Amino acid sequence: MPIWAAILLFVATVLFMEGFAYVMHRWVMHGPGWFLHKSHHRARVGNWELNDLYAVIFAVPSIILLLGGVQLGWWPGATWIGAGVAAYGAIYFGFHDVIVHKRVGHRYMPRSAYMKRIIQAHRLHHAVETKHGTVSFGFLWAPRPEALKAELHRRGNRGVRAARGADAKAKDREVA
Repeated sequence: MPIWAAILLFVATVLFMEGFAYVMHRWVMHGPGWFLHKSHHRARVGNWELNDLYAVIFAVPSIILLLGGVQLGWWPGATWIGAGVAAYGAIYFGFHDVIVHKRVGHRYMPRSAYMKRIIQAHRLHHAVETKHGTVSFGFLWAPRPEALKAELHRRGNRGVRAARGADAKAKDREVA
């Protein structure tokens, strides 16, 4: 396989994976796979959550494609597709687990408009604690936060987490 074709296949796979991740997140994780994903919309206790099993599930095709392409004599493109899936997983881990959820300590502060938009969109996704009513399912591309806020408002803010301290303030008003 010519190197230009391999690189093109690799890049196309990484781009395809954003669409695949969107579909899986919206219709599987917030659908029949909610039993695993709901742990990600709750406060984490410890280092792991059930949602982490999705990383293992999504790594399996990459491992199989890399093994088949490198060791088992499959079509050479299998290697590049497997590498593209693995690259998307690494990018996703860096953005999602490290930068947004800070599962690995760091001092990075987003300065670019792109990074601020991605982080805010993901936080708006997590503002909803329920299976339904969430916004922004992609990760490397996200709608403008203003559009996401408007969509949450249009839906009547169903499932949106109460602001921190809101329960305490409400109880204070009841007592007074």
